[in-house]
Amino acid sequence: MTNRDRMKAVLLASSAAAVCVGALLAQSGKMDSAKMDSAKEWPTYGHDPGGMRFSPLTEITPANVGRLKVAWVYHLSVPGASGSSGRAAIPAAAQAVDAPDTPQTGRVRGGGNGFAASEVTPLVIDGVMYLSTPHARVVAVDPTNGKEIWQYQLPSSVPSTRGVEYWPGDGQTPAQIVFGSSEGKLFSLNAKTGKPNDALGDNGIVNLNTPEILHGLPGRDGLSSPPIVYKNLVITGGTTQENPPLGPAGDVRAWDMHTGKLVWTFHSIPGKGEKYNDTWAGESWKNRSGVNVWGFITVDAARGIVYMPFGAPSVDQYGGDREGDNLFGSSLVAADANTGKYLWHFQIVRHDIWDGDMTGAPLLLDVKQGGKTIPAVAAINKLGLLFLLDRVSGKPIYGVEERAVPKSEVPLERAAAKQLFPLKPAPLVRNTMSAADIATVTPELEAACKKLIEGVQMGGPYLPPAYNRLRVQFPGNHGGVNWGGVSFNPQLGLLFVNTNELGQLSGLKDHDVKAGRANGRGVGNRVDPDGPYEGVAGGGRFSVPGTDAQQLPCQQPPWGELTAVNVNTGEFAWRVPLGVTDSLPEGKKNTGRPGNGGTIATAGGLVFVGATDDARFRAFDAKTGKELWTVKLGGAAEATPMTYQGRDGRQYVVITSTGGGFFNNPVTDDSVVAFALDGK
Repeated sequence: MTNRDRMKAVLLASSAAAVCVGALLAQSGKMDSAKMDSAKEWPTYGHDPGGMRFSPLTEITPANVGRLKVAWVYHLSVPGASGSSGRAAIPAAAQAVDAPDTPQTGRVRGGGNGFAASEVTPLVIDGVMYLSTPHARVVAVDPTNGKEIWQYQLPSSVPSTRGVEYWPGDGQTPAQIVFGSSEGKLFSLNAKTGKPNDALGDNGIVNLNTPEILHGLPGRDGLSSPPIVYKNLVITGGTTQENPPLGPAGDVRAWDMHTGKLVWTFHSIPGKGEKYNDTWAGESWKNRSGVNVWGFITVDAARGIVYMPFGAPSVDQYGGDREGDNLFGSSLVAADANTGKYLWHFQIVRHDIWDGDMTGAPLLLDVKQGGKTIPAVAAINKLGLLFLLDRVSGKPIYGVEERAVPKSEVPLERAAAKQLFPLKPAPLVRNTMSAADIATVTPELEAACKKLIEGVQMGGPYLPPAYNRLRVQFPGNHGGVNWGGVSFNPQLGLLFVNTNELGQLSGLKDHDVKAGRANGRGVGNRVDPDGPYEGVAGGGRFSVPGTDAQQLPCQQPPWGELTAVNVNTGEFAWRVPLGVTDSLPEGKKNTGRPGNGGTIATAGGLVFVGATDDARFRAFDAKTGKELWTVKLGGAAEATPMTYQGRDGRQYVVITSTGGGFFNNPVTDDSVVAFALDGK
């Protein structure tokens, strides 16, 4: 089966509803039953190349989801220590639904136990599961019992922490598992054996750190997210750097899966003579780092369009050395997937000084309006603004409004005078703050937060960092929507998104030349160590420590939510808090929690999500938002789940549980956990 056939099959099978089949058939053509069955597995990170993260499986429903129990556990750090007999290895709290809360007494990340956080979403293709581990291994596992089939040990560094990609092969090359590493290498392994493809690059390895990317400067082009495959091309982004400002380019590139040779390059920052180079004053574009895709790329396989979500330029809280809108920073860009030729762009944040990266996969969906079907793409970023765009033209479906935003008081900064806001949907998270919004959940929290804001300016949206003082920005650089992105149920026309409600304290002051290089401490992110400014002390997340690892945000809850958006109207269908704060008194725990990772949707009428820092995995009714099932895991599940039908005909739901991550969770587990009705 060719790659195009496989992609068509996935796109078609993604919708079990008759109302959606017509549009998908027009895109994908006639299919046989074997191709339909492939959609019951999980063949790419987003389930289909367009990142819908929708499974047609219906065995698990709102009526029976309460019967989900652990079926098997695979331990990421111990080769072969897995399988159905490994069930006892998972903490007892994860064995039962609605288990009593138990304290986590785990180990600190980076300690001598060797544990590390994982964000992996496994793939399942032709009855085999593939996943990356934070312990420098990529493995194949039997998805019905968790037993290891093969493993590949990287010679150095670690593979993409969020997973791998699959290429079905052709008459020339067998099926491959392809992934990047933290040190900037691209690997291709035989899907059946785990052996490197000797015909690709240097014995199955391509060096992504090419001279064209590095600019002769220190740095690398590592991959934290899996690449995506289109035809015989594997398309890669990269992590680059946030500080200092000069370094590796964030260009997106396509490589031939047969040989590893470079096929095309899309310049994330237009060079001299290229269109939009004038959005960078002077030569501020030259050797600039950032403006990279460290999240997920999607593809409209039928139209041959690749969608690239770019992050902010480096450095991302000060742009006085890069006056202008700075394209393609914090933009969604569409290009020809065969050639990399530019088609259109939509910039969500102009001259980004808020770290407002586009991170989640640009999700491809259909919007129904007035009897017409509009092929659309959902563009979202850390600032929690959701733009629904025509994916052929890039035009907003519900319109946008250009609004004046606050000026920067930092002398050398020239913030954009206006920013774009969608008319629909409404902002997914709060984008302003006042003293009246201080959390009153407990007297202790209220007192601590009032002390935190003494002398601090509040406001928004798009409030720039202050000068010689602190400001509260909402959302902060870990608020809004992070790399977990969105999922979509085409039967219901509902898009699902989990959000963080986290503000940021930030401010800049003149760099103390006598003290040496600016260190940027207190900003909550990086500033140029050789630049004119450094961070004001006391910056960071707008929260105070709790009595356990969970921080306590300083605004009124919710501190995390799950939202369903009706894409056919642009209105919210429902919103519910997502997560609990274990340290709070009974009756006040249901605050919602921040976290990383995303949702998936199923034709069974469910939404599954981990993500929160309370170490739970949950299922919600897709129509109503009612929480139907909750299980306590051994560690926070900062990953996106997946689901598939095993060879035994059962539907499994899988989540990675490790702890760690951005939210200071103790690393208490190191497992991929599979659930099924009635367990083992």
